Amino acid sequence: MKKVYNFLTFAPMFEVILKKGKEKAVLQRHPWVFSGAIEKVKGKPANGDIVRLLNAKGDFMAYGFYNDQSRVALRLLEWDEHVIVDDNWFRNKVAVAVAGRADILADGTTNTCRLIFSESDYLPGLIVDKYADHLAVQVLTSGIENLMPVIIDELQRLLNPESIFDKSDASSREHEGLETVNTALTLTSPPENVEVRENNVIYNINIAEGQKSGFYCDQRDNRKILASYTKDKKVLDCFSYTGGFTLNSLQHGAASVTSVDSSALAIETLKENIKLNKLDAAKHIAIQSDVNKQLRVFRDQDEKFDIIVLDPPKYAPSRSSLDRASRAYKDLNRLAMLLLNSGGLLATYSCSGAMNMETFKQVLAWAALDAGKQVQFIYQFCQPGDHPVRASFPEGEYLKGLLCRVS
Repeated sequence: MKKVYNFLTFAPMFEVILKKGKEKAVLQRHPWVFSGAIEKVKGKPANGDIVRLLNAKGDFMAYGFYNDQSRVALRLLEWDEHVIVDDNWFRNKVAVAVAGRADILADGTTNTCRLIFSESDYLPGLIVDKYADHLAVQVLTSGIENLMPVIIDELQRLLNPESIFDKSDASSREHEGLETVNTALTLTSPPENVEVRENNVIYNINIAEGQKSGFYCDQRDNRKILASYTKDKKVLDCFSYTGGFTLNSLQHGAASVTSVDSSALAIETLKENIKLNKLDAAKHIAIQSDVNKQLRVFRDQDEKFDIIVLDPPKYAPSRSSLDRASRAYKDLNRLAMLLLNSGGLLATYSCSGAMNMETFKQVLAWAALDAGKQVQFIYQFCQPGDHPVRASFPEGEYLKGLLCRVS
């Protein structure tokens, strides 16, 4: 564990002064203050310290985490000057976030979800995922890094998990001056395979070696919705990872499913998940390959499908990369459209926060034009309730998708 904040004697020692005219976002309770909006820092706060933010007149505006290495120099926590941001403040935020997921886990068909979603749960830089009786955490800010002893203690008090694993290996930690971490935070480490259940589909999750925190629970609702269309259909699941869309499609009576992913570990785990769910392996084909390359192979073979799923990684990590990402999304979707039978369905997603739904629809319109296809949008997918979108933080809405009828 790193430095523990002494909240028993909490008194913000340092003040940050905002430039004149930069108050609007703070007043609207957006949690980010960029370094260019800061006029002056009084004293020398350490990265991760909690400071007082004042306007140009010296009036209090908010408390927040400070970091001079990050473009987001302040991550705001509390706008009421009279509220003490101590360890109990953070414990309460953790408890409220965990309680807010109770309905997802209530009926017993699902025992995995996101418990804490960073700024959207008022804990900037903290992600906590529940996998059965194990927790995976990702820490992306120096302020939360300082508070990990308090947060871990509260998670243990609330949930008494078998293990807690720190999966803080995201490259974005570098912007906060933090090294990557991949280690157990409890005496017990998670087993190599943790068995979880989502909508009565069973998955083996490798927390330590899997992508992100081990599993993509943000597609939980979308997997269930799309599965209702797959009975007796020939399905292609691209970027299949460990088989979320594949398993749901097979369980709902798909005639066949072809899964494509570049990761050998993901493909092997997918095959094990098919056995775990006692699904018909004869209806499944697994291909380890680059998806764009494989789509061209299918095109050259004149292969056709009834339903195609495109769930690619984040192509646009920032607004500056949006133009390049749009071209990549367009080409990917154009290739998929060429492989669909007339009237077939394309379920296509973007997890790039920089790409909004309007832009995504425009990209698909360009793809359809280039493919010589007609496209109807018949359903809009979004992220589930355990990935809430805070009204003052629209950046939290990152996952969007469209179900398209292509002819």
